[in-house]
Amino acid sequence: MTALRQRMIDDLQLRNLAPATQRNYIAHVAAYARFFHQSPDQLGLEHVREYLLYLLQERHLSPEGVNQQVSALKFLYLTTLEMPWNSVDFPRAKRPHKLPVVLSQEEVVQFFDHVGTLRHRAALMTCYGAGLRISESVALKVSDIDSQRMVLRVEQGKGRKDRFAPLSPRLLTLLRTYWRAARPAEPYLFPSCRSGQHLHAASLQSACHDAWLRSGLRKRVTPHTLRHSFATHLLENGTDVRIIQVLLGHSLLETTARYTAVSPQLIGATVSPLDRLDQNAKRVPR
Repeated sequence: MTALRQRMIDDLQLRNLAPATQRNYIAHVAAYARFFHQSPDQLGLEHVREYLLYLLQERHLSPEGVNQQVSALKFLYLTTLEMPWNSVDFPRAKRPHKLPVVLSQEEVVQFFDHVGTLRHRAALMTCYGAGLRISESVALKVSDIDSQRMVLRVEQGKGRKDRFAPLSPRLLTLLRTYWRAARPAEPYLFPSCRSGQHLHAASLQSACHDAWLRSGLRKRVTPHTLRHSFATHLLENGTDVRIIQVLLGHSLLETTARYTAVSPQLIGATVSPLDRLDQNAKRVPR
């Protein structure tokens, strides 16, 4: 291991970045160094520019993929190498604005009717019933279930933040049924076949994909689709968007507010000013 690599690892750990983020940053910088066959401390901003254009134009990476590389290089040069540059020297690719896919409640029922195993059904139902990310669902521990207060404790979710998520009576019943049938080894509610580890997110992704294909739904269903649907259905039922923000663990309200744009129920219930035109015109003095 080079001294530069070790120093970057130390800097990542000092800032307490998530383990997955640390691994990704190191991998991105390693790929950058291999591209030029040089140590990154011998490269400059023109090399960064050339590499990002290569990723966009030849590798055809998505804006999200390019921006992950930008973040890694920005950390390397501004934090670890302490170069006299600033954030504007690391331009980020503009991401197209896309509305999240949301299932209707009937489509949610149709999807879950085709989930193969009780374990996968329980884990995916947790994504929908509590609005959890897939990484949060598979990492749940038996001790995270608080049936007295009817909440799930999400430990170190995205952004290294703890939070509580709602535990509905129906979800609690399903989790109890699953627990009695599987008797999962502690601590994890959804353990892996490997001792002491939880179910891998990729395994749940695969089970979700298979269930979607069997369901015949035209909308693509992923575990994150279930989380989007949770938020939208709460909004349609009148839950304040600020409460939904807390339940989802969003740092910014505008991240949560986008669900107002994907709710057909809310949009359909909006009264157009055209419909009020005659009423308003009658109030105008002649």
